[in-house]
Amino acid sequence: MGIVPLAKALELAQEYDLDLVEVAATARPPVCKLMDYGKFKYESAMKAREARKNQAHTVIKEMKLRPKIDPHDYDTKKGHVVRFLKQGDKVKITIMFRGREQSRPELGYRLLQRLAEDVADLGFVESNPKQDGRNMIMVLGPHKKKTEAMAEARQAQEARKADAKANPGKSQNAAEAEAMAEEPTEAPAEEPAEA
Repeated sequence: MGIVPLAKALELAQEYDLDLVEVAATARPPVCKLMDYGKFKYESAMKAREARKNQAHTVIKEMKLRPKIDPHDYDTKKGHVVRFLKQGDKVKITIMFRGREQSRPELGYRLLQRLAEDVADLGFVESNPKQDGRNMIMVLGPHKKKTEAMAEARQAQEARKADAKANPGKSQNAAEAEAMAEEPTEAPAEEPAEA
C-alpha cells in the first residue's frame, strides 16, 4: 500500500477486520502488514517446530574394546560401530589396557587401525589414536550427516508402510519365508548302504 500515516493504517486494519503487525521495526519507516495476528503466531510456531524436528543432535557413541579381543566379539562390536555410523553418529572407540598390556600399546593401535579400515566406507578417522593413561582413544566420524541418515531412515520406513498397504495379507515374516521357499535347494545326498 506504500507509505501511509499510522492512523490511516489502523483505520484500514479495522475496516478489513485484521491486525496491524509491525514486521521490521528497525527499517525507516517501519514496515507493517495487515494480517490475522493469531494465525501469524500459529504459523511461525509451526515453522519453528518443523525446524526443531529436522534439527540433528550430534551424539557421540562410545565403544570399548580390549587389546586381546576375541574375533567374534570384535565382529559384534564392529557391527555396533557400523550401525552407529549409518545413523550418522560419531563413535569414540576406547581400548582399555590392563596390567602388562600397558607395555604393548602397539596392539591397541593395530586394532584401532584395523577397525578404521573395516568401516572406511561408512566413516573416517576424525581423531587419530592417542594414549590416555590406561586407555587408547580414537574418534570415527560418519561420511553422512545425521540429517541425511534420518531422512533415509524415514524414506525406508515409508517404503515399508507402502509395501504393507500394497500387500495387506502378507506380513514381513511371511514375505521372507516365501522368498526363501522360492530359492532352489540341493537335495540331500543319499547315504551309502552298509554291507
